[in-house]
Formats: sequence, structure tokens, C-alpha cells
Amino acid sequence: MRDPMAKHCLEPEALRQALEGGGWRCTPQRQAVYNHLSEADGHPTAEEVYQGVKSTIPNISLATVYKALEALVASGIAAKLTAGDGSARYDARGDRHYHLRCLRSGAVQDLATPYDPDLIAKLDPGLADRLAAEGFHLMGYRLELVGFFEEEPPLTVSPVEHDEPRVP
Repeated sequence: MRDPMAKHCLEPEALRQALEGGGWRCTPQRQAVYNHLSEADGHPTAEEVYQGVKSTIPNISLATVYKALEALVASGIAAKLTAGDGSARYDARGDRHYHLRCLRSGAVQDLATPYDPDLIAKLDPGLADRLAAEGFHLMGYRLELVGFFEEEPPLTVSPVEHDEPRVP
């Protein structure tokens, strides 16, 4: 059985094909951003990716990193994980999986819990049919557990959306 937490890294040719399939060129900058993202522990911010890629491409700009991340997300190679405060982290893991978000630090981690494609039907057996009757085409779902670790200091900025719990 494969490790659900194992890193998944596309080979350079597969990365090129995925980018070109999405209408993007495969540039050295996009390759470097993808490599850093796919090898990162956790889910880095664009600024963290920028700091990591600068060692490989010293003259890369933060704007170029943002554009490279946009291309990776648009091509389906990476996911943008946004928080209620507008911040974003990035994930190059291609399989379906769940996340945990710490409301104090903003960190996002993968959960080792196996993905269940039938979870929505288990939670509410008639939901998909009710949504379809309203014209909504359900394509999938994302699950993110939110909370905080006791040992972390609180953030100085609290979440702005009303649907996210406030950090005590």
C-alpha cells in the first residue's frame, strides 16, 4: 500500500506537457517554482516559495513567482488554498486529500486520513440530488479542518470572514 503522505513530483516532461496543455509555456522559472513547491514540507506561501527559489534563480522576482504559481494552478498542477483573511498557500500534491489549517499560525498540513469519494453521500444522502434539481453540477468537495495548536502563539491578525471560527 502506498504512503498517502508521500510527495508527488512530476517529471520535467510531464510538467511541460501539463503546462502546455493549459496554454502555458514551460519556463525555467515555472520549473523552479514547481520543484520547490513539490519538495516543500507543508504548504508554502508565495513569499516562502520566492525565498526558496531565489537560491536557484537569484534574479527571479516575487511577481514572477506569483505568475508561475498562477500558471501551475490554472494547469491543474497545483492547488491554491485560500483562507478567510485572503492569504493563500500552495499545494503540489496531485491526489485528493484533506487539510488541517491552524488559525493561529496560518499553517496548512495534509491529513493522513484516506480520501472518501462518497463522504458527501454519507453525510447527506439526498444532497447531490437536491443540488442537481437546482441546476448545480457537483464536481467534488474539499475538506479542511480548522483549529489551533495549544503551543502556538496567537496571530496578530484575526480572520475576516464570519464563517471561520475566531482564534481564542
